[in-house]
Amino acid sequence: QVQLVESGGGLVQAGGSLRLSCAASGRTFSSYAMGWFRQAPGKEREFVAAISWRGVNTYYADSVKGRFTISRDNAKKTVYLQMNSLKPEDTAVYYCAADRSLAPRVAVREYDYWGQGTQVTVSS
Repeated sequence: QVQLVESGGGLVQAGGSLRLSCAASGRTFSSYAMGWFRQAPGKEREFVAAISWRGVNTYYADSVKGRFTISRDNAKKTVYLQMNSLKPEDTAVYYCAADRSLAPRVAVREYDYWGQGTQVTVSS
């Protein structure tokens, strides 16, 4: 069992940056691949970024590639999402999720545990 709590969301102007954190509880955090997803009003939840259990492999949605960076600190049981050059279309609730697979995956259905989400709003 893994509990996930996101933080770091907020309101930022276009072109600005935010760093999201996701703190996990449970002894087996390092055994999970981790992902970030987002959901805008009226839209389906979509993949943003994922990282393998040791942090060696990462994968990004094309819409955020080059602007967002996912990382993890297994000693702190925390995964991060550094978001730079933010755009209004990045506005959404951002969720972190844990996947029992060791490799990063992109499908919502592959993930076993979810946080409650944190709101990110980018003003133009």
